[in-house]
Amino acid sequence: MAKNNFVIAIDGFSSCGKSTVAKALAKKLNFVFVDSGAMYRAVTLYFIQNNVDMNDDAQVAAAIADIHIDFIPNSQQTQILLNGEDISDAIRTMEVSSLVSEVSALKQVRTAMVAQQQKLGAKRNIVMDGRDIGTTVFPQADLKIFMTADPYIRAERRFAELAAKGEQLTMEEVKENLAHRDHIDSTREESPLRQAEDAVVLDNSQLTQEQQLDFVLDLYQQAKKASPK
Repeated sequence: MAKNNFVIAIDGFSSCGKSTVAKALAKKLNFVFVDSGAMYRAVTLYFIQNNVDMNDDAQVAAAIADIHIDFIPNSQQTQILLNGEDISDAIRTMEVSSLVSEVSALKQVRTAMVAQQQKLGAKRNIVMDGRDIGTTVFPQADLKIFMTADPYIRAERRFAELAAKGEQLTMEEVKENLAHRDHIDSTREESPLRQAEDAVVLDNSQLTQEQQLDFVLDLYQQAKKASPK
């Protein structure tokens, strides 16, 4: 049976530039870009705003039932809506970053988000980035990429991003946050961050954004030739 869609899964550590590569690739191929990390950040923001106790299963279940996330593409960037409100900037604060890994580790949250992600990619050509896209969400993805970079370079990138938004943080605080998130993401019980056996590793420590895009475009062309017609 012929396939009518193509799925590209990009996984990897925090602040590796996954979303940057995924957005550029989706734009180049005219695919739908889905930032799965933004979905977990949206849930985290909702938990913060509504004082949801992560240790209370009933509160978590009620919160998930009240959370509706949408992606609205425009010429500049994809807007992320939480219950109709644009939260594209609000989910990128350090407050959200400091809690998102814990929220993402909750089974109820992951089950709900994975279901939404699979629905988004069921019949469309998509590029989706996250932690478990190639291992859990789309284990049969047509192309899997695992991104990584030197921890110090990742911290520098994250520090510059936060500074540009006016957040006053030290480099040490950023490094500690990334190390904390790496530990939780890699050791959590539900869908831990790991490289899929058939994923291609992209270490972008010393690569420009243009070089990264060229690399993944080449992988796409190879995968496209090998995919069922």
